[in-house]
Amino acid sequence: MTGSAVGTPFRLAYVPGVTPAKWVRIWTERLPESPLDLSHLTSADAATAVRDRQVDAALLRMPADRTGLHAIPLYTETTVVVIPKDHLLTAADTLTPADLADELLLHPLDDTLPWPHPPGRPAKDRPTTTPDAVELVAAGIGLLVVPQSLARLHHRRDLTYRPLEDAPQSQVALAWLENETTDPIDTFIGIIRGRTPNSTRGRAPAATPPKPRAKPTPTPPRRKQRRR
Repeated sequence: MTGSAVGTPFRLAYVPGVTPAKWVRIWTERLPESPLDLSHLTSADAATAVRDRQVDAALLRMPADRTGLHAIPLYTETTVVVIPKDHLLTAADTLTPADLADELLLHPLDDTLPWPHPPGRPAKDRPTTTPDAVELVAAGIGLLVVPQSLARLHHRRDLTYRPLEDAPQSQVALAWLENETTDPIDTFIGIIRGRTPNSTRGRAPAATPPKPRAKPTPTPPRRKQRRR
């Protein structure tokens, strides 16, 4: 692996809905001499930023264009439907695509869910962004399907959401350039995976050769006593 000079910032990007605060805090506690620079990018720009070396790594949503990138999956999110609080569908605890068959479904241009065929009736025009789509849902113009973290990020008092079964899910991954797994990236992977500061970063420790056993001290033979 290649290293990095002391004090060189580790540049990390993350997309909407991803919350790296815990991992950043652990990094700061363990490596106070190595600053971590955060960049908040759109889902469409994150992979490109890594390829263009604008950042060292990115927490992004899959599927994404992985050309020239190495990526490890971190977790998968629940898919939910964002609906007005007074909508009839709020009576159900969970929904299915069949429940959306007669609903106008908003499909923003920045959607990362890999839909082969989105449920519901498609809107005439696609909103540019997820926040734009949320505004339309609040105005009573259609429903929106997103990863749960985005529903929480764009929470409004007049909206709620329900889990959607049998739907594509968004997977969050850490991505960086192929063949450039630097020490900072390896350290950040260790933090994400919960390694301790004194861990071996996943490598097997060198085997300790067994100590040779001490040879037993021979017992002297007993002398036969003569009969008188």
